[in-house]
Amino acid sequence: MKSYSQFCPVAKAAELFCERWTPLILRDLHWGSTRFSELQRGVPLMSPTLLSQRLKQLEAEGVIERRKPPKGRGWTYHLTPAGEEFAPLVDALGVWGQRWSRRELEDREVDLGLLLWSLERRANPAVFGDRRVVIRLDFPDQPPARQRWWFVNESEQCEVCVDDPGFEVDLYLSATLPDMIRIVRGDIGLRRALDEGRLEALGEDRVRKRFPDWLNLSPLADVAPASQAA
Repeated sequence: MKSYSQFCPVAKAAELFCERWTPLILRDLHWGSTRFSELQRGVPLMSPTLLSQRLKQLEAEGVIERRKPPKGRGWTYHLTPAGEEFAPLVDALGVWGQRWSRRELEDREVDLGLLLWSLERRANPAVFGDRRVVIRLDFPDQPPARQRWWFVNESEQCEVCVDDPGFEVDLYLSATLPDMIRIVRGDIGLRRALDEGRLEALGEDRVRKRFPDWLNLSPLADVAPASQAA
């Protein structure tokens, strides 16, 4: 950790929280990720070695803690009271980013893996009740190996599958990858995307009606950019 060599509390906090990747790790812990593999999906460009080092550093600083899960191997990671106190600042960063740094997507930001992780993490499968519901999402603008994905919703859990799970599909979705990212980010409203055909949704009426609740977009998607507010 690099030091500013100042006694100022702003400098001391910035030494810890403003180091590259740290705010994103805290974001994901705040939003419910607990496993190392889940944290990796939120920072795909961060090496596993560096992520492991950063988690140890945050644990040593008393910001996170490791726990043994009731089932399975390994550890789970959780915010301590000190880490929880930083959570509103993570939310504030997101609001500021939506309001003041919104711009057209750059090619390097059109990240399929990050979008799938976001959809799986935010999905609310409980809206479908006790039944299994399978949603297939197609990206016609992507290469064949990256074009089709399945979200299996069962027992209040959502799992994204790269291969056909073999169940009947209840809802078919289709959109270009950039447009799906724009929907998740809030650049295009869901109703507008459907009306304009930028997102197609075909399937059982009951599932189609619950789709917006399943998608469960982040509250940040409702934050308008400053230019639009003006």
